[in-house]
Amino acid sequence: MRDFPSCFGESGVQVFDSSSGSGAAAAAAKSAQNVVVCLYRAQLRGHRPCVIGVTWSKCLMGQGLSVGIDDSDGHCLCKVDIKPWLFSKRRGSKSSAAEGVKVDFFWDFSSAKFGTSPEPLGSYYLAVIFDHEMVLLLGDSPKEVFRKISTCPTNSKAIFVSKKEHVWGKKVYSIKAQFCDNGKAHDVVIECDTVGIKDPCLDIHVDKKRVMRVKRLVWKFRGNQTILVDGLPIEVFWDVHNWLFGAASNGNATFMFETCLSAEKLSPWSSSPGFRQSQLHGVRFSLIVYAWKNE
Repeated sequence: MRDFPSCFGESGVQVFDSSSGSGAAAAAAKSAQNVVVCLYRAQLRGHRPCVIGVTWSKCLMGQGLSVGIDDSDGHCLCKVDIKPWLFSKRRGSKSSAAEGVKVDFFWDFSSAKFGTSPEPLGSYYLAVIFDHEMVLLLGDSPKEVFRKISTCPTNSKAIFVSKKEHVWGKKVYSIKAQFCDNGKAHDVVIECDTVGIKDPCLDIHVDKKRVMRVKRLVWKFRGNQTILVDGLPIEVFWDVHNWLFGAASNGNATFMFETCLSAEKLSPWSSSPGFRQSQLHGVRFSLIVYAWKNE
């Protein structure tokens, strides 16, 4: 299976093989389908830039959460795992240390709203505090955070840079997408019917508006195209080889939506406030979607 580069990788496409060991691959796929990974770039006070990874998971025992902080070289500084059976308590805190400095994690999911994804939809908060400074604050209940912690009520400076998500469907795959830090959330629908169709095509809709159509998909099962969302150029990469030619039991299509920072594609479209912030920091955002077929 061919995977796409993350926002920190090179621009070329790397190739990975997930066809070997179909039983193990299928089991791993089912496990991965209940995981959403979000990456945020932040600056620890007095230290180098870091990447904060937030992994939301779901299993038979409930919701789970893992938060890790890596330095710019990819070395883990600290990590906290909230197991599903502990997550059932819905609120709590943990402490760790990174480079000799205390790191506090606070969360409250007692009123959180969940959909089909492991990631909560609202009514929650997750805070990461490094040396009494807020470095990451997620959720829509910030007032509750500042009632519980001894830090100034300031917004986190972390920038949302990458998200990986798994979705299921027969021919329609729906996700919520935020294409830049502090940007508007959009409804993205990927539609492709490959069952019994001689010449399938691929459609992508954003907020019910079709923004892309790929015809002759059998010949164009891999490719890329630029679309516009809120005046922001987004490069869409797709790989539907497994849908067309692979085994249905362990194959998936992969899509990546990545913001374009090249000068020729920006002007005159770079009007989004959230995008201007990301551009200022020289950060691209990438959304990677693994689409699995329900047979």
